[in-house]
Amino acid sequence: MPRPSSRDRILDALQRILVDTGLHAVTLEAVADEAGVSKGGLLYHFPSKEALITGLARRLADNVEADFDKTETMTPDDVVDYYLRSSVASSDDAVYWPLLAALRTNDIASDEARELVIYCFVRWAEIIRRNVQDPVTAEILRLVGDGLYLSALAGLPMPDPALLDEVRLRLRREARATATDEPTTAG
Repeated sequence: MPRPSSRDRILDALQRILVDTGLHAVTLEAVADEAGVSKGGLLYHFPSKEALITGLARRLADNVEADFDKTETMTPDDVVDYYLRSSVASSDDAVYWPLLAALRTNDIASDEARELVIYCFVRWAEIIRRNVQDPVTAEILRLVGDGLYLSALAGLPMPDPALLDEVRLRLRREARATATDEPTTAG
């Protein structure tokens, strides 16, 4: 396997520091040390802490694009299932919480970084609305997924897996039922 580029090593180091220690520990020196590059090498790729955060947001948004691409070949029922299953954040997603915290800190988060993270949430909402005909069911589904995701990232206790399966199955049934309901007309 090829060695990661200096840019990737720097972003990996930033991610580790954010996850392991938190935003307060992010300095250009700390990231350079963690990445095994000189501060000058870091500054070549990322001229500021803001640029570092933006670079990480860009990489995360690019990675999420693969999820969006997967939904293009799925049935609406599979999209609902996939969204809810992927909403239970894994340890690989741990970087999102400190990144979200960084985005709320105006002094180090660029507008571009904020827009990239917002894009990910908005894009999922669009995919859900496209696959779930009833707008109320689509919004319930989106809110449940966002709630599961943010709860997991915050380290809050998660519901029993069997209960989560029941929630997922019920929302799939609801989405399927609203897709086959005939519209009613007043008259």
